Amino acid sequence: MSDHLIAPHGGTLVDLFVDSERSAALKAESRDWASHDVTARQLCDLELLLGGGFSPLTGFMTSADHSAVCADMRLADGTLWPMPITLDISEAMAEKTEVGGTLALRDPEGVMLAVLHVEDLWRPDREGEAQAVFGTANPEHPGVAQLLERTQPVYVGGRIEGLQAVSHYDYKRLRHTPAELREAFASLGWAKVVAFQTRNPMHRAHQELTLRAAKEIEANLLIHPVVGMTKPGDVDHYTRVRCYQALLPRYPEDTAMLSLLPLAMRMGGPREAVWHAIIRKNHGCTHLIVGRDHAGPGSDSAGNPFYGPYDAQELLSQHEEELGVAMVPFKLMVYVEDDDAYSPIDEVPEGKRSLNLSGTELRDRLAKGKDIPSWFTFPAVADELKKSHPPRHQQGFTLLFTGLSGSGKSTIANVLLVKLLEMGGRPVTLLDGDLVRKNLSSELGFSREHRDINIRRIGYVASEITKHGGIAVCAPIAPYDSVRKQVRAMIEPIGGFMVVHIATPLEECEKRDRKGLYAKARAGIIKEFTGISDPYEEPEDAEIVIDTTEFTAEEAAQQIVLHLEKEGFVAGRLTK
Repeated sequence: MSDHLIAPHGGTLVDLFVDSERSAALKAESRDWASHDVTARQLCDLELLLGGGFSPLTGFMTSADHSAVCADMRLADGTLWPMPITLDISEAMAEKTEVGGTLALRDPEGVMLAVLHVEDLWRPDREGEAQAVFGTANPEHPGVAQLLERTQPVYVGGRIEGLQAVSHYDYKRLRHTPAELREAFASLGWAKVVAFQTRNPMHRAHQELTLRAAKEIEANLLIHPVVGMTKPGDVDHYTRVRCYQALLPRYPEDTAMLSLLPLAMRMGGPREAVWHAIIRKNHGCTHLIVGRDHAGPGSDSAGNPFYGPYDAQELLSQHEEELGVAMVPFKLMVYVEDDDAYSPIDEVPEGKRSLNLSGTELRDRLAKGKDIPSWFTFPAVADELKKSHPPRHQQGFTLLFTGLSGSGKSTIANVLLVKLLEMGGRPVTLLDGDLVRKNLSSELGFSREHRDINIRRIGYVASEITKHGGIAVCAPIAPYDSVRKQVRAMIEPIGGFMVVHIATPLEECEKRDRKGLYAKARAGIIKEFTGISDPYEEPEDAEIVIDTTEFTAEEAAQQIVLHLEKEGFVAGRLTK
């Protein structure tokens, strides 16, 4: 095994892959080891560990390194490193794991990619980690939410040995290890390389920014987008890569290169900027472009930004000499209409009109099928975005009805089904609560855990219908807010989603109870009955609220259709 490979660009590069003989021996021994199937986030980290993208790390962090990184942005030996790289496991897996043992790390298909030689096993203070790394414990920060809500309670650390590279079937020619990029730069004679980090499509402002940055320092450009895990709701990487490919011919010939980075972002703002600089140095770059709010998640629900607009630039500037990576700072670029050119926002001549299009405005134009101005993005990029983001009247969408038993959900949903079928243009599927219980969830009971599983199943089926351009009308009780939000998060990135709260009062639902279910629940015969012995959490985020004591089922369905028309999901007024 070659632990350290000296490459022509950058510093020492760690290589954790073993030779074929050692690999065969480890595979033979692995029959006696516990196995851990890595998550999507862990898979990204493992890939960059194995290939040297996280040099000088030789494995997942121990508690000593983790504590030092959280407190001081340094490993226990003093090396600058701002972001914890940890392997979290469940309590059940922790019981099978012991210090001095070995853990097989497998991909979702069961392929053993690496082995972890366990040096440490501990239960971290995750809230303290969030405060130290992200500067907040607010779960509205996506990095904090990941850490506090979706991270297992036990960390395991130690050296890893790599047996097999992570498999990718997409854009193979654009995926390069750090060593491969270094060799490519050397063969091209690129002594100075400035990297551009992005998780979004690139438009004319980005092209102008990167072109200016490269010219300013007389360097070549590496467009190095993240295609691992980014901020929830971001444009999928397939669409983004097609946009980058469409943009690449806009640069002078042989001055720019596109390569994909399988990184799981933490959205950690200033710390993440330092981390990105280290990663780019490992890939052979000498400079990194850092713009406004680099790797920041924006603002919380009260409108307060998690980080200042130039905090990342300030922190990286303090460490660039130690890192050996120079920062190229850039401010927001805007279009100056009179000059037909882009300019940094603070350099716009007085009296001249500047234009900018926010991400929200771009999404709105795509949703409504409006043209995207050529001053904002190149036509080839706009075409790629339109392919993946058709106007709303061509998208699939899901309507999730929620309300008490007897509120009228199923009746309204059936009327709406007929109205949507009358309109035509898209397949419509009704996922009624009773039908789903019979055909998808017959083995489930009515505990909170089982109810959540049932709603997640409905959400998954609805997401597939939505993704393929259909309409899913879902009518379960769906009493719990948290799982409704999970379904929303599952569907919104791929199509439309609305919660329809059928807010019929409990007293009215009991009056309509033809099956006597409420009476049995009050008598204690039926356990865990929503509204009686089990809570119903009214949605505060419902797009449509209907009380059926005020509307007939047909009137209620028509109100929903009118709202769909207003939002652009259906075109044309029903006449019947």
